Amino acid sequence: MRVPDFFHALVLLNLLFACGLWALMRPSGRASLVLAGVAVAWIIWNGPIEGATLIAFSSRHGVTESDLLSLVAFWIAGSSYERMRRNSAETTR
Repeated sequence: MRVPDFFHALVLLNLLFACGLWALMRPSGRASLVLAGVAVAWIIWNGPIEGATLIAFSSRHGVTESDLLSLVAFWIAGSSYERMRRNSAETTR
């Protein structure tokens, strides 16, 4: 697998922020799914801008500062999906 360069990591970071904003502003299943997918991609390809290692599992693997953005993105995706579900249940009453 090719290691991403700094530019591609920044593009992915901006996509993560844009999808997070989309999920917050217009909660839908599609927005939540796309945000979760981009969060998984961020965990895999955030190498050039990872930051400090917070928890080390081995000398080459651990949780970094930028991995926390994926946790926030998963939380936003889940809450967006729940808001969408709650809103659709209220409108069907």
